[in-house]
Amino acid sequence: MPEKKRKTPKLDELEKGAWPSFVKEIKTAAEKNAMADDLLGQLERSYEEKIGHWKHGGIVGVLGYGGGVIGRYSDLPEEFPNVSHFHTMRINQPAGWFYTSDVLRKLCDIWEKHGSGLTNMHGSTGDLVFLGTKTDELEPTFKELTDLGFDLGGSGSDVRTPSCCCGMARCEWACYDTMALTYFLTMHYQDELHRPAFPYKWKFKMSGCPNDCVAAIARSDMSIIGTWRDDIQMDKAAVTEYAKSGMNIQKDVVGNCPAKCMEWDGKEIKIDNKACVKCMHCINAMPKALSPGKDRGACILIGAKAPIVEGALLSSVLIPFIKLEPPYTELIELVGKIHEVWSENGKNRERVGEFIQRVGMGNFLEAIGVEPIPEMVAHPRENPYVFYEEYFEEEDNNG
Repeated sequence: MPEKKRKTPKLDELEKGAWPSFVKEIKTAAEKNAMADDLLGQLERSYEEKIGHWKHGGIVGVLGYGGGVIGRYSDLPEEFPNVSHFHTMRINQPAGWFYTSDVLRKLCDIWEKHGSGLTNMHGSTGDLVFLGTKTDELEPTFKELTDLGFDLGGSGSDVRTPSCCCGMARCEWACYDTMALTYFLTMHYQDELHRPAFPYKWKFKMSGCPNDCVAAIARSDMSIIGTWRDDIQMDKAAVTEYAKSGMNIQKDVVGNCPAKCMEWDGKEIKIDNKACVKCMHCINAMPKALSPGKDRGACILIGAKAPIVEGALLSSVLIPFIKLEPPYTELIELVGKIHEVWSENGKNRERVGEFIQRVGMGNFLEAIGVEPIPEMVAHPRENPYVFYEEYFEEEDNNG
């Protein structure tokens, strides 16, 4: 227990203004937790000196696991002894982030007992993030977590904790069962999740429809986005109701269609479904009148990442449409081929998107046995001098 209130003038500034502050939460925890109190002290020092006083601790974790714990140590252990070790634990979250309040209380009780009591609900990958504990507390924490039915998530060069939107549990637009697939992938890739063996991290993220509520297209190595391949379903009577209620259908719906595949004659909407790019705008604008088609599945995209070594990448289309139903054989075979090629040829700390950039999409597709198709083209070609293998084969045969 802290003996007296620590003076933190720099951090106090971050509590001012209209927005909630992380400083307030640390101060609340510090009232009864010595780790949180020393954290305030070290953080204040960092603001004063403009130097981060954390050092990475290399490999630290629980027995049998290579991932799930991020080692962190203070470089001022004599001054702030209670944060001399301040390891982070990633806890594998339930699919769709569904909890009971009772389970959340039990999780927080475990962390107040063994760590700083500070959490991040949720980390950018999806995990519950437990911030700050000592090395000796890792195994006891892990024991209590597993007794509660939880496991550690991914960290390092492994499969990171798969995450998804709530899917069919709460969303009428979901084109496949995101939560079922997330659970399946989590269980199927247990070894890859807990024991890092890749060139760098691999993230699965599942969104049930093109609204992409988990931002998979910007953040995951493999984005699995729900879509459909037949016509958008339309309730013409509901369209009329929207028009009568004052909606400017021409301006707000048809005029905003990026594919320009819609027409409005004042009475009916006509959709050229072959030209539709499944952006969801019209469905979002008129949810009572329009909905995804009945032939539903997913589009698989590959290669997104945030800027670390190289710049940010958005996902590229790999498989325009796939039916996603148990036992997910086609998906697992595809992922297996990608992992094999990337693991064999990828450089250290090279995400799969960077690997594809380096070797070229054509070479990558050939290596994993996938035929190139127009949907994979990110933008019109820059080089007019393109030669095809068929051209050379024909020349050889004639020669």
